[in-house]
Amino acid sequence: MRASSMKLTSGLVALYVIAGVGLCADKPVAKKVTYQENVQPILRDKCFSCHDSDKVKGGLDVTTYTKLMEGGASGVVVKPGDAENSRFYALIVHKLKPVMPPNSDKLPDTVTNVIKEWIEQGALENAGSKVIAMKPKADIGLASISRGRPEGPPPMPETRLPLEPIVRYLRPNAVTAMACSPWAPLVAIGAPKQVFLYNTDTLDLIGILPFPQGQPNVLKFSRNGSLLLAGGGRSGHSGKAVVWSVKTGEKIIEVGDETETVLAADISPDQTLIALGGPNRMVRYYSTKDGEKIREVKKHTDWITSLEFSPDGVLLATGDRNGGLFVWEAFTGREYFNLRGHSAAVLDVSWRADSNALASGSEDGSVRLWEMENGGQIRSWGAGGGVQSVRFSQDGRLVTSARDRLARIWDQNGAQQRVFPAFNDVAMRGMLTHDGSRVIAGDWSGQVTVFISASGQPAGQLPTNPPPLAEQFEIAMKDLAAKQTAFEQSQAAAAAATAAAAAKQVELAATQKAAADAATAVKAAETAMPQMKAAMDASVAAIPGAQAKVAAKEIAAKALADACAKVKEAADKAKTDPMLAAEVVKCQQIVAAANSELEAARKALTDATNLSNAAKAKYAETEKNLPVMRNTALAAAKAVEAKNAEVAAVNAKVPPAQAGVGAAQQALLVASKTALDKWKALPPKK
Repeated sequence: MRASSMKLTSGLVALYVIAGVGLCADKPVAKKVTYQENVQPILRDKCFSCHDSDKVKGGLDVTTYTKLMEGGASGVVVKPGDAENSRFYALIVHKLKPVMPPNSDKLPDTVTNVIKEWIEQGALENAGSKVIAMKPKADIGLASISRGRPEGPPPMPETRLPLEPIVRYLRPNAVTAMACSPWAPLVAIGAPKQVFLYNTDTLDLIGILPFPQGQPNVLKFSRNGSLLLAGGGRSGHSGKAVVWSVKTGEKIIEVGDETETVLAADISPDQTLIALGGPNRMVRYYSTKDGEKIREVKKHTDWITSLEFSPDGVLLATGDRNGGLFVWEAFTGREYFNLRGHSAAVLDVSWRADSNALASGSEDGSVRLWEMENGGQIRSWGAGGGVQSVRFSQDGRLVTSARDRLARIWDQNGAQQRVFPAFNDVAMRGMLTHDGSRVIAGDWSGQVTVFISASGQPAGQLPTNPPPLAEQFEIAMKDLAAKQTAFEQSQAAAAAATAAAAAKQVELAATQKAAADAATAVKAAETAMPQMKAAMDASVAAIPGAQAKVAAKEIAAKALADACAKVKEAADKAKTDPMLAAEVVKCQQIVAAANSELEAARKALTDATNLSNAAKAKYAETEKNLPVMRNTALAAAKAVEAKNAEVAAVNAKVPPAQAGVGAAQQALLVASKTALDKWKALPPKK
């Protein structure tokens, strides 16, 4: 091996070490596992007594390779390359009933793992057998290529897919494969032996697809979004490309029998071809109709690290570890362009939607745009050190990820539109979602972050090493309990805020009444003052007249008393004079009447004096109290203003508190749904 090739670009050596060995105890078996050497001895010991040529329970005979592969009454029980969907394996690990062996504990993992590995390696009969390619379950080829958004709702999983991780590692693995659906809120993220499907709007895990072939190194959605392709395998051991239906999660086809892992793969827009490449330096074409290899292209001088069909299906672009970049006629394999310019590994290629421009990202740190009329370079710019990925979006923008730990959005002139917060390690993958509203990016440490493309702010994380479903369920239940507590607390806070607002409203009403009463009193006093002044003045003016009347009555009464005394003196002298005696009586009556009038005049004077004094006192008191009343009314009005401010303050707390109840209730409902979904997805108790 050349010295230059000893230093593999973009950390590929570490990638393949992880892909081939992993970080958990479930390590791949390097030696071929066969029916004759490994599986038949197990079956002879555990299964021949019920499933031989004589008994054939369930119509299944496992004593020979041919009979086992024929299956039984329920159909084929072994699906080469797909242990998880093989009925035989599901029965012996007690995932399906009737369990095998019947009325017995599950076979030890050391035994079932041998059978699982045998199926995943292709269910070989003996050491000389060749892996049988999985035949397509359906002809997925399209009569024509539909450009743009397909009619109808975008393809999304319509059935509940498994949520139990296939493998759990000590720590997340590097994000080497990721793809966003072109039309739906769906992202696929590769991890050892599995592919995670997340909803890019809700960030919910909605399914896990098994990839027993090893490490997925490339993921691609078909151009109409209905299919998902994964390419990968085990470094130095084997490589495959697998295609699933997005709607059902069913594996439709598996192609390739590589002796090395697949590093690059894609499915043609008409879905009739699958192209793949890797360390063997050859581009291989497979038919989706029968899974057979139909062509090999030998041109690259180093590992093929990137590959993609043009959206119109006419061309295929491939890049290699030595900086080679070629464009081929998709259906003939003839060379179309040899695009020279990169000085290091071309780690990603991406076509513009109109198929007239190709973007390439290289370990040399550059992104280059190429036109397809003459194969000329349109533009080139530096994108942050070794470029690990470059992806065109539907609207023509580009997203890159690079060794400087950053993901960025660019326009086609090379102008940076957005740079996102740095990752902890090399940014490995980055792309815009179907509607361009979010960017999904992942790094070498296994971190996948969802960013808001308009603001650059993180919207959440997508786990690439989720815990087992039972543990997830426990976490969901704890989260549910916390959300329940938060909901109850928010309810209590809202009730307290409402009660405080009601109490303040009562206080405000009392304050307003006091202010109104004080204002009314001031107005009444101010209105009464002129009347009291007039009454006081009138009472004062009446006193001199009353005094004069008393004086006159006193003089008259005295004069009459003196005259009557003289008449009486004369009558006393002339006692025999009846006329004079009668005059005495009359005179005394007149004096009595005069005295009565005098007393009445005196009483009237006293009353007038008292009335005047009372009017003076009332006026003086009102005049004295009016400033106090005015100050009281002013203070009461200010108290109303202050109380209004208090009411406004407590009232302002009510809507947020009520909104908090709504938000807490929504969070509780989401947590409840999450817990319920995880509960539904838990395997049945054995």
